[in-house]
Amino acid sequence: MPTRSLVTALAIPLAAAVAIAAGLAGCSATASGDDGTGTGTVSVVASTNVYGDIAKSIAGDAVKVTSIMNDPAQDPHSFEVSAQNQLAVSKADVVIENGGGYDDFMDSMLRSTKNTRAQVLNVVQFSGRKAPKGGDLNEHVWYDFPTIARFTDRLVTALKKADPSAAAAFTRNGDAFLAQVTTLQDREAQLAATYSGRGVLVTEPVPLYLLEAIGLQNRTPRAFSTAIENGTDVSPVVLQQVLDLARSGRLALLGYNEQTTGPQTERVLAAAKSGGLPVVPFTETLPAGLHYLGWMRSNLDAVAKALAA
Repeated sequence: MPTRSLVTALAIPLAAAVAIAAGLAGCSATASGDDGTGTGTVSVVASTNVYGDIAKSIAGDAVKVTSIMNDPAQDPHSFEVSAQNQLAVSKADVVIENGGGYDDFMDSMLRSTKNTRAQVLNVVQFSGRKAPKGGDLNEHVWYDFPTIARFTDRLVTALKKADPSAAAAFTRNGDAFLAQVTTLQDREAQLAATYSGRGVLVTEPVPLYLLEAIGLQNRTPRAFSTAIENGTDVSPVVLQQVLDLARSGRLALLGYNEQTTGPQTERVLAAAKSGGLPVVPFTETLPAGLHYLGWMRSNLDAVAKALAA
């Protein structure tokens, strides 16, 4: 969504460490850096460590993977890119961006560094996800396993083009990764068979693709979600509606984005706890010590535990 774009499109001199600020008010994170993983001659640059980790899982040591945002403690909606990041993009053979307005800094860096040879994978573009009528696109497509499967196929194709000598390994690793993604989808289906139709509340739409795949119904007032996403204050009337929902005892869980919080979402969290509503924390970037598949398994485990409470 335009109001949640991490940065606006700017012309960035390659030699300068230009600060690129996000459009979300109240966030205050700083730049993250280079993973420095892999020893191969093919360079992959991903906007976040979510996609960087998937690339590393499939490519192994055949490529060097750089994740621009790789700090799990930072607010992903406001940060600064560095000259080091720009240099990495200028040399990249494959660039991975989420798209959908989430990480426009990648396009800005591609333009400023004049890297026209890189294969650019925009995940939202091939996700098939669209904004609902009268609403905004939920750009957090890494929580959508069918999208991750499509991304994996395209990443394997891009890697094989960049390094044909390792094509067999890329195919083999991609197939193994896809098998694990299918396992995650199977777990969603199992949970849906028991819990489909139950209502949930979310502070932001970050986990909605996962929750909806389980058949859970988002009961969050749109005005609340819109205000939080846009970084504006929620009206007192709408906030009270959400607080009442959190305490009502009619919902299954609260999905809480613990990576971007504020006074109003913290009030919702407190209301959920006081009302006995199970809280499931979610993040936008990969937590320390986890890989993508393990992270998503842990998310599903946490949701299952909350639903069974």
